[in-house]
Amino acid sequence: MKQFSFLLCITLLFLAGCSAEGSKEETKDGKVKIEYWHVNAETQGGKTVKELVNDFNKQSDDVYVQAKYNPDMYKGLIQNMMSEAAGGRTPDVVQIGWSFKNYYKDNFEYTSPEEIINQSFPEDKKFIKEKFDDKVLKIAQDENGEQLGLPYSVSSPVMFINKDILRKAHLDANGPKTWEEVQNYAKKIKETTNQYGIFIQEPADSWAQQAIVDSNGGNIVKDGKASFANQEGIEAYQMMQDMVNDESALHTNDEQGQQSFINGEVGMLFTTNAKQKHIKDNATFDVEAIEIPSWKGKEKAVPAGGAMLGITSDTKEEQEASWKFMKYLYKVENVAKWTKGTGYVPPRNDVVDNPKGLKAYVEENKMMRPAINQMSDVVPWAAFPGNSGLEAEQQLIDMRDKILGEDADVKENMEATQNRINQELD
Repeated sequence: MKQFSFLLCITLLFLAGCSAEGSKEETKDGKVKIEYWHVNAETQGGKTVKELVNDFNKQSDDVYVQAKYNPDMYKGLIQNMMSEAAGGRTPDVVQIGWSFKNYYKDNFEYTSPEEIINQSFPEDKKFIKEKFDDKVLKIAQDENGEQLGLPYSVSSPVMFINKDILRKAHLDANGPKTWEEVQNYAKKIKETTNQYGIFIQEPADSWAQQAIVDSNGGNIVKDGKASFANQEGIEAYQMMQDMVNDESALHTNDEQGQQSFINGEVGMLFTTNAKQKHIKDNATFDVEAIEIPSWKGKEKAVPAGGAMLGITSDTKEEQEASWKFMKYLYKVENVAKWTKGTGYVPPRNDVVDNPKGLKAYVEENKMMRPAINQMSDVVPWAAFPGNSGLEAEQQLIDMRDKILGEDADVKENMEATQNRINQELD
């Protein structure tokens, strides 16, 4: 069902009107033209996006898709959507990061895939239930169980290790199993090789940091409130700051940190499994991916990274065209292409062991296996309720940068950030 916030509606009434009718856009040959908004840079699936979109356009008689890349990951895409909405425009198919699904629900007009299927595609009524596991579907649902979109990019954090550096530092080349071991490994690498021990990803989101906090028994959001400034959360951020301060961990922008690992200058890289293809294709050393470390005596938690595909088309024709494109992306062979091009875990439940899908690929590419094995430990990426999700995520990023980049007091900054977020949520 389409929903939007009162505040956004007032804005649209003032600037461009709140009408959702619009008029469909067509190409010169009469195809319905839709826009697909994504966050996939060239090093993280951008080439595969182009391939899939081009292949779809070649075989489609009535739909033409134009892809648009949005920098700054899912936060940047949401900000661009807000700007477009203020001018009365919307994309059609959008990648919505898991941490922004509540913000998407509360601030944008959308149509659930189920609604479009029920209205226009009776032959697809069993598609969703048959192709997706309930646990995976749930991460694209709201608190009432409404399917806001469909899971597409499902990633989990893994540790990439430079086994050559680990051997040089006289460490177990199979890598650390706990975060306590990670800290010891990083320190030993720095002491023996004078190279950085680890880089923990730092893009325009705090997903990797959530994984470390959650695995320590903490929560970013609990009962609709920010709750990360507890003992477990403080301990996690203190560990990260300590490693930066003793220079066993690299603190830099995400692109440079990833490149430093690929250049053989960092022993371990904690990031999304979606980067495994780029790492595998460019690293010249003995590289391997291992599962996310746990904290000693605690169970690991694996927040689902990536995004769902949502539909924000205005007209019925565009909505139907959007579903045709989405369904094409979910074909077994196209999900396999997406996984091969990105490293994302397949969202469909019949791709990994399918001869037409990834069976041979996974057997050959061992770096995929840790992320697949971790799916039993998957938890939702923290999503703040209401209209403050965008600002809350930015405050988490700012808090991370102050703690790691300015040597700010961990406890003090975490408590202050948590209080500000909760005041905005009230």
